[in-house]
Amino acid sequence: MAGVGRIPSPSPSSPLCGAQLRYLVCCGQGPLAALAFSAAAWQLAGRDKWIGWSAEARRENLHLLVNNSRWLILPHVQVTNLASHVLARVLQRLPEDWQARYGYTPVLVETFVQRGRFPGLSYQAANWQAIALSAGRGRQDSKHQRSKPAKTLWVYPLRKDFRSILGQLPQKRRLAPLPPKPPAPLPPPLDWAEEEFGRAQLGDQRLMQRACELGRAFYARPQAPLPQACGTPAKTKAAYRFFDNPRVTMSGVLHSHYQATLGRVAKESVILAVQDTTSLNYSAHPATEMLGLIGPKVDGPIGMLVHSTLAFNLAGTPLGLLDVQCWTRDPQDFGKKHERKELPFEAKESVRWLRSLEALERAQAQCPSTILVGLGDREADIYELFVWGTEKPGRPALLVRAKHDRLLAEQGPLWAHLLSQPSAGALEIKVPRRDNRPARMAQLSIRCAEVELQATPYKKRLGPVRLWAVLAREECPPPGIEAVEWMLLTTLSVVNFEDAVQKVRWYAGRWGIEVFHRVLKSGCKIETRQLAGADRLEVCLAIDLVVAWRIFHLTKLGRQTPDVPCTVYFEEHEWKALVTHVTQNPNIPKEPPKLREAVRMVAGLGGFLGRKGDGEPGTQTLWLGLQRLDDLASMYLVLSNPALGAPTVSGNPEYG
Repeated sequence: MAGVGRIPSPSPSSPLCGAQLRYLVCCGQGPLAALAFSAAAWQLAGRDKWIGWSAEARRENLHLLVNNSRWLILPHVQVTNLASHVLARVLQRLPEDWQARYGYTPVLVETFVQRGRFPGLSYQAANWQAIALSAGRGRQDSKHQRSKPAKTLWVYPLRKDFRSILGQLPQKRRLAPLPPKPPAPLPPPLDWAEEEFGRAQLGDQRLMQRACELGRAFYARPQAPLPQACGTPAKTKAAYRFFDNPRVTMSGVLHSHYQATLGRVAKESVILAVQDTTSLNYSAHPATEMLGLIGPKVDGPIGMLVHSTLAFNLAGTPLGLLDVQCWTRDPQDFGKKHERKELPFEAKESVRWLRSLEALERAQAQCPSTILVGLGDREADIYELFVWGTEKPGRPALLVRAKHDRLLAEQGPLWAHLLSQPSAGALEIKVPRRDNRPARMAQLSIRCAEVELQATPYKKRLGPVRLWAVLAREECPPPGIEAVEWMLLTTLSVVNFEDAVQKVRWYAGRWGIEVFHRVLKSGCKIETRQLAGADRLEVCLAIDLVVAWRIFHLTKLGRQTPDVPCTVYFEEHEWKALVTHVTQNPNIPKEPPKLREAVRMVAGLGGFLGRKGDGEPGTQTLWLGLQRLDDLASMYLVLSNPALGAPTVSGNPEYG
């Protein structure tokens, strides 16, 4: 053998990939053989497992591995051990040649030998090692057809420490970082329960499925105790295990609902995010662990406190929850009002309003084309909230009913300054029924002005805050009726009568969260749940909150979009069972009824009479009707499925 030299590039019909070298082996009589080396295969499961490198290390260090992609001995050359000898000679000089051309030295060589055609004896004799089989895809198999025969993968280390070199990430990265992969698209939800609970952060697919099943069960029988809602002892036991699982938390269960809510919020131009606090009384279950006081007295009722933020569109339809906080009070904190006053704001119970606004800010980042307005009653008249809402541009707007007659920078007290402003006009609003007072229409005079609030002596460090104030006041209330008077403070500009009326109408929609909490307590019977501990009650509360929202949503949706098909809310067997029962006609219409018609049918099951003066059904008749509809739909499925056969009667002599 006279020597080994490089050869020119091959013809375009058989190109090599990436960095490459070619060798021509000659002797005194002429050429004997030819070899070519090129870039290694991008990804091979068997090879990568044998090397033991990570995907990131493979990406950074793949150039240190080269492929023996061509190997030919001329047919007329017949020399014993020539192949293994040539391989050894070439591999001795390959690292140096590669370094000279490309500026780095490879540490491992690989090649493929087709099984059944070549035994690979020359590689074996040259101390190569067979480590895996290929999948038969090749470089061009972009459609995963696997049309090529499987090949044996042989490797030859050029250095003993090749594994440590290939597995280490270089201090200075060779390649730019890959952009993060978008998450794989999720399959469309099968029903509303999968949409609201299917992406819960519970760490186990089985737990997410159980959350969906409990959501369906609670919605079908909103007033039923847990064993009755679950239906069977096995499902009831599974529900108790679910509530007792340490990985299942309120925030984890509600995560999916929050995401579904944001999807609905993003379709609206303006969202009123109404905050309110309610108490859950569990005094009837004193053995329940980890409960706290919910009243002002040490010996008062016990239970939990819940602060909800519910998103409404401008039509008053609830789109879902954006934040829920649940906590219990420590009895030792009572009787220390002067000490609580000295606490920083973050350590006070009132910080819940700020936490909800922070959740609203995160939602705003995901819905940039929607205006989010945080709306609260007089309990939200907290100076720190106004500072938060004005100190950084782009934060959600605030609309709060004032409780304190704060001092202004130059104009004196807030109320006196607004009363000194001329009336911008009058507005008529409907005041809902409350206690023994019937619903009525109230005529309000509207005044507005831009004001600068002064911080109290305890909060001088916060500085003044510039807001807009709107005073809506009933000048001539009916005898014996307290006049309606709303002083509203907002970070939104109010420069004319139309702006002021808009803010008053928005605040009037705050009543919706009161209805939501009534559905939660009276419709879902959350205060009758018996689950031994407050931690279990919180998880159950997460499911009941979504069910209460869905009942309330159905009530409003039937009024906002009455003419859409009822299939947007009801399954096929549900509306068919409903129509069959209400009409007492076995001939089911081909087209489903409109949503408003179906809602009134369901409310009729719950006692709604639908008389001329009754108006539209409310949440109470709906949650009662839904409970009956579940029984009707279950029976309809049994009777309409021929595979189940005819129903049988028990042979027990005590039956019937």
